[in-house]
Amino acid sequence: MALGRSLGKNLEKSQAKQFNGRRRTTPVLAPYPHPSGAVPPAIPAEFIPRHVAIVMDGNGRWANQRGLPRIEGHKAGEPALLDVMAGAIELGIEYVSVYAFSTENWRRSPEEVRFLMGFNKDVLRRQRNQLDEWGVRIRWSGRRPKLWGSVIRELEEAEDYTRGNSTCTLNMCVNYGGRAEIADAVSAIAEEVAQGRLKPGAITERTIQKFLDEPDLPDVDRRTLWEAVEIYAQRDRRYGGAVDAAPAAGTQGT
Repeated sequence: MALGRSLGKNLEKSQAKQFNGRRRTTPVLAPYPHPSGAVPPAIPAEFIPRHVAIVMDGNGRWANQRGLPRIEGHKAGEPALLDVMAGAIELGIEYVSVYAFSTENWRRSPEEVRFLMGFNKDVLRRQRNQLDEWGVRIRWSGRRPKLWGSVIRELEEAEDYTRGNSTCTLNMCVNYGGRAEIADAVSAIAEEVAQGRLKPGAITERTIQKFLDEPDLPDVDRRTLWEAVEIYAQRDRRYGGAVDAAPAAGTQGT
């Protein structure tokens, strides 16, 4: 689980785009409370991360350790993810990126890949309305090639259906990989240069960012998220600076 106060400009820009599709006709509902009665910690708003990234890894190992097939671990991750989203909303986190299927996951067995394709599609179908009730906007980051057409349709329909929501943005990273994203961005920039629409000397960090995607889980729930945010809030963040803990020469004892 990674936390941070900054987020790629593409997601922020996408939030600002004018909405021309479905309009909400029902009020946004608060998430259901945690079954244990746990409540979110009191953390000042300025210490709440704007963006939390979750890597859905370890599900298969979790299942195997319990003598279950790997797919049972993936199934157990669904309610955990929904509960974490509820906790993120309760804390006021603006963006949650979930790495559900990476470009490297194609190396898994054909049976597991087939299951994951169908499972990602079905999770969106099952949970879209619940997330919509909470005011969650769903976005998709990832490559289209190789991805099942039915999965792409479900992702795009969820994007369109929740486009007007603003409580929290859930960025679904499906068929996504950091290296793949960089390769795609470089290829697109090269095409712009080849077509004469961009000069090589004009390429900056901002140029590259424009071409990037908008950019053990079964044992995790919102309490895990709250604990991680509390640790994050207590960190001494220097944003690239550094402080020498040792006294400067000649100052000891003064």
